[in-house]
Amino acid sequence: MDDDYWGAVRTLRLGLADMLDTLSPGEWDAASLCGGWRVRDVAGHLALVPSITTWQMVAAAPRARFNPNRINTLLAVRAGSVATSEIVQQLRAHAGDRTTAKALDTRNSLFDAIVHSQDIAIPLGRSFPIPVDFTRQGLGRVWSMGWPFNASRRLAGRTLTATDADWSVGSGPEISGSALSLLLLLTGRTATARRELAGAGLDGLHA
Repeated sequence: MDDDYWGAVRTLRLGLADMLDTLSPGEWDAASLCGGWRVRDVAGHLALVPSITTWQMVAAAPRARFNPNRINTLLAVRAGSVATSEIVQQLRAHAGDRTTAKALDTRNSLFDAIVHSQDIAIPLGRSFPIPVDFTRQGLGRVWSMGWPFNASRRLAGRTLTATDADWSVGSGPEISGSALSLLLLLTGRTATARRELAGAGLDGLHA
């Protein structure tokens, strides 16, 4: 990843920290779009990722029954349990970091920040705009990877077309919409995404 990539990640982290600064206590404890996570858990996850170590993940594994999704949730809830001011401070302090645990992948840092920003903003009725070029990069990464989203397999037999970016993949009945809505679809936020999408490819698509 080059300087432009990491500049985008830094921009999103700092912008999200600014938005988090404006949340009420009730908003911090509200449900996010990320299943089972509160807003504070999502924010804690984003603040933790740049500085998390492989040892922290290994130490959490037994309690999480060695399930990667449970490890992620356990660490997110733990990171989100501290004072909200500490979460925001940590997010700002590590906004420019280009690292994460060896067990994770820095190629995921950009789409992780994009999607989780929407996990927070959308259910709170807030707007957190994302530059379309950032989102286009996120689409390319998520489509090319397998676990945990398995997007190319899950959406096989459909054409996905962004209406605001030069991005289209697949074949078959079309699903079209903004790059951001498509990214939410690819990452499993189906019920939310389909409100902003159109096309025959939506038929038979379940959350």
